[in-house]
Amino acid sequence: MSNLKRLSFIALPLAVALAQAPPPAQVAPRGPLGGVYADNYEPDDNAGFVPIFDGKTMTGWDGDPMFWRVENGEIIGETTPEKVVKMNNFLIWRGGKVKDFELKIDFKLGGTNSGIQYRSVEMPELGKWVLKGYQADMDISNGFTGNLHEERGRKPGHVVLARRGEMNRITDGPKYKTLATIGDPKLLRGVMNVQGWNQYHIIARGPVMIQILNGQLISAVIDEDTKNFVPEGLLGFQMHVGPPFKVEYKNILYRKL
Repeated sequence: MSNLKRLSFIALPLAVALAQAPPPAQVAPRGPLGGVYADNYEPDDNAGFVPIFDGKTMTGWDGDPMFWRVENGEIIGETTPEKVVKMNNFLIWRGGKVKDFELKIDFKLGGTNSGIQYRSVEMPELGKWVLKGYQADMDISNGFTGNLHEERGRKPGHVVLARRGEMNRITDGPKYKTLATIGDPKLLRGVMNVQGWNQYHIIARGPVMIQILNGQLISAVIDEDTKNFVPEGLLGFQMHVGPPFKVEYKNILYRKL
């Protein structure tokens, strides 16, 4: 049989079979990512958030005027060799207690250490403007930035509830259990802009607290320690003991959940 006859012998039955086959099933149109993905994923926005700093005055805020002032649309905390912090104290928001909420704050740290205190309790027995409670930590050496810290909490001094790069569960005892790792804590040091502005985004709903730094999930805690969990309290900015330094806060947005 010639090569031409061989090809005809194979091709003709195949063509007939294809002609008689049912049409292919219609495939549903896909979004840009295809499959089960949504058609689009948009960046988060500030819908539902309200400013709790007017950019001009200390209205609604209470702290030691020796350290805190408003300047160029920012809340500024500053110490000098003549104005020394003898005990950690805070600029406290007096607009109410925060319970389930989201908070977005831009900050710039010029030295030493500071932090955003939330769901916190005043300790007048120790001094005016002293708080204890949960804190989104930051420090100029970038060793603690991103930690979910507890000021004057479960230990006589302070305790880190979740280190940068961790999601932890705390149970009665208290016992600290690592649920998951977010990333390498050393590499996550690079998330903070040490010389410039940064944003903390804090989400607290029930026992779950999430801290996001510059768009990167940085630490999280599920606090199931029935004796020590605090569901609501005050919001404040830390003025930390140590060498002279300056910290700046602006664009303070709050959303009640």
